[in-house]
Amino acid sequence: MFSDHGPDRVVSERVAVGMSRKYRKFSPEFRDEAVRLVIESSRPIAQVARELGLNEGTLGNWVTQYRAEHAEDEPPLSVSERVRLQETERQLRELRMENEFLKKAAAYFARDPR
Repeated sequence: MFSDHGPDRVVSERVAVGMSRKYRKFSPEFRDEAVRLVIESSRPIAQVARELGLNEGTLGNWVTQYRAEHAEDEPPLSVSERVRLQETERQLRELRMENEFLKKAAAYFARDPR
């Protein structure tokens, strides 16, 4: 069906290679340790994944799963943390509004001056 030459041959080789890939299995202990490194050190997932030789998407999935399963384990925010969070959210809203204004101003001044 496929000739030895031409694009059909290349496609069939890619499919064959893709089908023979093996997935690496990781022990629950390794997963827990990898997640702990991200959670406790507050380092980016990509950095920890590189150090451990993992795909960052894989480690990201593990961290997301851990956070979903342990959401109630997070201590509640203190009064000062709540105040800080509210202030930060207010600043974020203001910065977003300023950014939108600047985008509109830039578009206005960039339009054709006729």
